[in-house]
Amino acid sequence: MAKSSDDEQEWMDDLEASVLMNDAKTPSDVLRICKGKPINENLRPIAWQKCLDVGRSAFHAPLSEIFDLPEQKLLRQDCQQFVAKLGNDDEDKVSVMSDLETILTTYRKISNISYESGNGWLELLLPLLALKKPQNETYSLFAALRTLYIPNGCGHKSGDPFHLFRLLLLYHDPELCSFLDTKKITPDLYCRSWFQTLFAANCNLTVVQAMWDVYFQHAEPFYLFFLSLVMVINAKEQIMSLENSSKEVLVEMVCNMPSQLELDDVPDFCALAHYYGLKTPSSFRKDLLDKMFGDEALHNILHGTMKNSSSSSTLTSPVEDRDINLPQPLSQALCLPVCAAELVDSVSSSASGAPMTDQADGLIVETVRFFLVDCRPAEQYNSGHLPTAFHLDSTLMLQEPAAFATAVQGLLSARRQAQAAGSAAAGDHLCFLGSGRNEEDQYTHMVVSSFLQKQKQNVSMLTGGYKAVHEYLGDSLSENLEHHNFSSCLVCKANTIQPLESPQAQTPTVDIFSKLSAAVSKLKTSEVKGKLLDYIVNPAGSSGKPPVERHVRATDRLGRRYRNVAPVFSIDDDQEPFETAGAGGNEENGTDEEGQREIINISQWSKENSVTATFPCQEYKVNNMFYDSVLALSESYMYVLRLVPGRKGHAQIVARRSLSSVVKITSRRKHPNMITFKYGVSQDDDLVISDMDRLLIPNSTEAMKTVTKQIVNYLKTQEG
Repeated sequence: MAKSSDDEQEWMDDLEASVLMNDAKTPSDVLRICKGKPINENLRPIAWQKCLDVGRSAFHAPLSEIFDLPEQKLLRQDCQQFVAKLGNDDEDKVSVMSDLETILTTYRKISNISYESGNGWLELLLPLLALKKPQNETYSLFAALRTLYIPNGCGHKSGDPFHLFRLLLLYHDPELCSFLDTKKITPDLYCRSWFQTLFAANCNLTVVQAMWDVYFQHAEPFYLFFLSLVMVINAKEQIMSLENSSKEVLVEMVCNMPSQLELDDVPDFCALAHYYGLKTPSSFRKDLLDKMFGDEALHNILHGTMKNSSSSSTLTSPVEDRDINLPQPLSQALCLPVCAAELVDSVSSSASGAPMTDQADGLIVETVRFFLVDCRPAEQYNSGHLPTAFHLDSTLMLQEPAAFATAVQGLLSARRQAQAAGSAAAGDHLCFLGSGRNEEDQYTHMVVSSFLQKQKQNVSMLTGGYKAVHEYLGDSLSENLEHHNFSSCLVCKANTIQPLESPQAQTPTVDIFSKLSAAVSKLKTSEVKGKLLDYIVNPAGSSGKPPVERHVRATDRLGRRYRNVAPVFSIDDDQEPFETAGAGGNEENGTDEEGQREIINISQWSKENSVTATFPCQEYKVNNMFYDSVLALSESYMYVLRLVPGRKGHAQIVARRSLSSVVKITSRRKHPNMITFKYGVSQDDDLVISDMDRLLIPNSTEAMKTVTKQIVNYLKTQEG
């Protein structure tokens, strides 16, 4: 015990000497001396100045002596109420009141940020006033603290800080995140004051000061998110035990958790936060730093513009996001995003055998190591992929659910065996990679969603997909990609690169797929192995030939109208193969050429054609594309209207079907919203299918009730 006291006194002396000699000039200098521990009370003021980079010249700025803000009355009232709660002597109350109003009025005028009750300024200022420094110094520390460490957007329920925190919680504890989502308890309900005041509004003064000592030494703005993450995850058992309690009770309990912290808890609390930071992909820090921290007034000005400009963006449009030089909107992110630079660096380190470790409070901690899952179609994967990528064709999820389930089992088994064998591809952090193109990435998003629904930890997705990796590697593609083929690579084609012969000899790299395939072959049954390798390596079959269409061509004669036989409705038909959608989507005149389709005003057209119901949907086509569409229903016909991009309220009529031609409606149990309509006639007690439409309908249950009811009514009128 005596030795511990001696050690503490030693580094305190070192710090004091360094400060006096002006050796500690940066936060890292203070961290080197203090080793991430709370700081001596006498040295705290100057140590905070060093960490917040507040020089002596900043102390000479004059403070406002004119209190004429539009919200001055509100600010003064809040200051008075705040001081009254402190319980100081009357003389001290006058002094504190003067300091509060002067500093906050000055900050309001200089920063051009409107004052609002509950914005955290008063609570944030209290630990700084406790330093008992002159007003100018306190103001400079306050302004620096808000600029460096308070996230922009905390005043908005849908602010980016809250979206980011939810993604981090989803990454580390999907079960707890799902529980809070189910209860509709969003992060802004419980951690707004944590973010706005760096816990100053929730903890006692000594705890806040000790926490800030450590916080400022790390000089990491996003450290706040990991402190909050530890706070919530450590209380998981207590939170989930209140499952039957009201939302209000849960929110209050979570909000008040920081108040339970004691001074002795601070070192462990901060060490855990640092650990979680090391075990989290770091891409978001670089991508969001300038947007989330800095000039809040500028952020507020841009917030409305950015919100409007991104309102039409979707999770599946990374190209548009890059074009306007903004990261993907956090509110639309499916999971934690990872940038190409971080992924490629991780893969390179893994392939070279370089250790991926970091120092955390004297312990060597292994940082993020990815298990990369490449979700592109087989032909794209075979035209170039990262050396440690495991291939999982995402299109199998809809086309061959059984094969997809087998592939996922193989993936998880391969990861476990790779970890046990110490493979370069081993990693606890799943990173999914799409193509960077809408037509394929919509399937990748479905795959990622399925993993999240199963509450898999450490799930992330590469922003921009394979295209981003390709662009990041630049001229070093052959050295960093396996089997890269310039003539068949879609990114190379899109960049108008002239086809070149693939290099015959490549630098030896880690052929992870062959290793993982070998690992998968050790599964219990040969059937699983056969299915996995068959569907992952060659989904189209060993011959490589495209699948044969199994339905009657749209050009076949329809024959007589369907009558005297009830339509066959087979909802939730799980055994039906995923047939190729017809070349159809044809109108009754037999044309599907986009240039020949009529563009209509949906509202006006609906009135003219006596449309009784419409349902938003997505039309699935044979080229694996989904098109935003509307299913429209009249007394006699069913229409598929494909929305025209950039022309709100307008669409093309891509299908016009008589209700009497509908002979079968099917969906799968695993994908109940994917509805297939089959059209044809009855011949000699057999159904002859002439065409089909496949639609992804969000509200499929209500839609099918309406469609079937309309068909039955129509047939009755025809028979009558």
